[in-house]
Order: sequence, then C-alpha cells, then structure tokens
Amino acid sequence: MTEPSPGVAAAVEGELRLLDPAVRASAELLARLLHPDYREIDYTGRVWDRDTMIASLTAVDAPRPGPLTASRMSGVQLADDLVHLTYDTETKGRLAHRSSVWRMTDEGWVLYFNQATPFDGAAGTDG
Repeated sequence: MTEPSPGVAAAVEGELRLLDPAVRASAELLARLLHPDYREIDYTGRVWDRDTMIASLTAVDAPRPGPLTASRMSGVQLADDLVHLTYDTETKGRLAHRSSVWRMTDEGWVLYFNQATPFDGAAGTDG
C-alpha cells in the first residue's frame, strides 16, 4: 500500500481533529480548521455556513452527541491545493457516509465542504 500524499495526510489529520469534542467546543479551533467559505449539508439536508456551524457547535446549550468515531477513511489529492476524503461516522448508533473537500490556503489545509448521508448499516457499506 502506498503512503498518502502530504495533502491527503493533512486532510485526514484535520478531519480527525474535527471529531474531537474539545475542538468541536472551541470557536477558535474550529475557525482555524474551517474555510471562510465553508459549507456543509448535514444528514437532514440542512445547509450550514461557517459562522452558523461554529455558533451551533460552541453554544452553551449545544447538544453534545458524544464520541464520534470514523472508519473507512480514504482520500485522493485532486490538485496541489485540493483533497477529497470519504469516510463513515457513528455517534450514538447514528451512521453517516461523509464526503469532504479540503483546500490548501496561506494558513494551511482547511475544510471547504462536508456532506453527510445517513445509512442504516445494512446497506451501502461496500466499496
């Protein structure tokens, strides 16, 4: 198996940091990892922008989903400054296929786009 490109390795590292509850609770850390033009389509179909996502995750009364675990993470470097990752997450029995796009900026690799698609565990886990 070949080693991932430096861009893919950096994107994987960033994605794993975003799963850390301490990072998810810190507006400062999230702002470092999310591109100014960040967008997310969550598992319900709601579209989030960077500011709304940061405010939601760091609110005093924000729901805390508990540990998020990632599996089957893989990536491909699409260009010198662009990486696409796919992986699955699980939290409290809720499963999602995820796709994210990371961009290299003057500040380093940041998450530009993320989408989550729920699945039930019995279907859609191959390939």
